[in-house]
Amino acid sequence: MIVAIDGPAGAGKSTISRRLAERLGFAFLDTGAMYRAVALAALRRGFGLDDAEKIAGLANELTIDFDGVHTLLDGEDVSAAIRTTDVSASVHLAADNVTVRRRLVQLQRQMAAGRDVVTEGRDQGTIAFPKAECKIFLTASREERARRRHDELTARGESVSYEEILAQQDDRDQRDARRPVGALIKAADAIQVCTDGLSLDQVVDRLERIVREQIPA
Repeated sequence: MIVAIDGPAGAGKSTISRRLAERLGFAFLDTGAMYRAVALAALRRGFGLDDAEKIAGLANELTIDFDGVHTLLDGEDVSAAIRTTDVSASVHLAADNVTVRRRLVQLQRQMAAGRDVVTEGRDQGTIAFPKAECKIFLTASREERARRRHDELTARGESVSYEEILAQQDDRDQRDARRPVGALIKAADAIQVCTDGLSLDQVVDRLERIVREQIPA
């Protein structure tokens, strides 16, 4: 069974999807981490907006794995490195690259083949897994999403203002909506869940109920 969870940046998809997968006993696939890993590798090589072909070639060479908790880039644990503000501001280098998206969607399908999986991202219910048995569109207000991101980065020791995060988030929302392939769109058959005012456990509880209603008897 595939549970596809899509939504904008800062909606809490990664944490919530991981918790949901644990509850269900499913594997967890963080596709956002895959794009971040490619962006991190591109930054380390000094690639920028004018290096789309090089970034596409790089994506074909990289090995991206998950051990259930950590994101591994060519065997290196980059779980923390891919969540920095620098990578967040540059993830479009991978996410807006059509060749990179094609490659990563292929990898996502390979990783999910024959397994019960909770997968999260921007295009899981529309492009990667259009036949997923359960689709959820997870969202929150722009202010709430920015506040959560600010709290997360502050706890990690990064000094960045709320206003800067909000502006960066708005820019990413616009990029996600305009992307020619894999744009952030709510699938017609997805159930929308707004997380404003809800605790992490409350959101996971709600999603678990939704998924279990879809599990074949």
